[in-house]
Amino acid sequence: MDLSVVEQVALLDAWIAEGGVAVLSGAGLSTDSGIPDYRGPSGSARRGSPMTYQTFTSDALARRRYWARSHLGWRTIGDARPNDGHRAVARWQSSGLLNGLITQNVDGLHQAAGAHDVVELHGNLARIVCLDCRELTSRTELTARMDQANPDFSAVATGINPDGDVELDDAELTGFTVVDCRSCGGVLKPDVVYFGETVPPDRVATAFDLVESARTLLVLGSSLTVMSGRRFVLRAVREGVRVAIVNRGVTRGEPYANMVIDAPLGVVLPNLASETDNHRFVNTVTVSKYK
Repeated sequence: MDLSVVEQVALLDAWIAEGGVAVLSGAGLSTDSGIPDYRGPSGSARRGSPMTYQTFTSDALARRRYWARSHLGWRTIGDARPNDGHRAVARWQSSGLLNGLITQNVDGLHQAAGAHDVVELHGNLARIVCLDCRELTSRTELTARMDQANPDFSAVATGINPDGDVELDDAELTGFTVVDCRSCGGVLKPDVVYFGETVPPDRVATAFDLVESARTLLVLGSSLTVMSGRRFVLRAVREGVRVAIVNRGVTRGEPYANMVIDAPLGVVLPNLASETDNHRFVNTVTVSKYK
């Protein structure tokens, strides 16, 4: 890290050590876990058009195409493990420094790192919902059923998105069988927000509450290109909450931020977590000494 970044990290460490931090994480936080982002250095653009809710529910062929691709993509998402960035955030939470944790990601890696009470804006790929009876089941169960229904499916993905969708030639889809809800025979869908859907209002309200009651909004690994994430930065500014962004590359939140650190999260966050631990240790020793 160059000197200017080192100085910024030192200041950000002081902000985090004060507590009251609301974290908003994006796809860039998971790149070190092997999941590419949409617009950053590992994924300059999304591979293929995203599935929309309207297409998924109305077009059986498109739904079959989606499930074949997603079935392959889950092998990467499901096997991914938390990286040092996820662990750093979990350490801040366990130390009582976080006011809340909001993520745009659907990979569940914050929880796998030990975090809790995560506001998952866009849901989680590990859950499956029936669009008819609304029953929730696990992705593990669905994967086993899909494997059983498609014993000869041996397609190979050529690229993957953070939402688990992959690139796949249509010729590889021949004979792929989609399974339905075991309880009612209804249509199954990953419990995530598709394009054309809206984030549940109670989820958004919870996230806004966390931002408004924070001292610092810390954005990690998000370009803030879409309003889904940027609205929380705008709300923080409106409420007088300072904004710090750590991200590789351009971010649309820069005009509103008090600090922008353009550096690898896998370097910055472990350093920050270590410095914050040291900061708190020194303060604890000092307070104890003069009691």
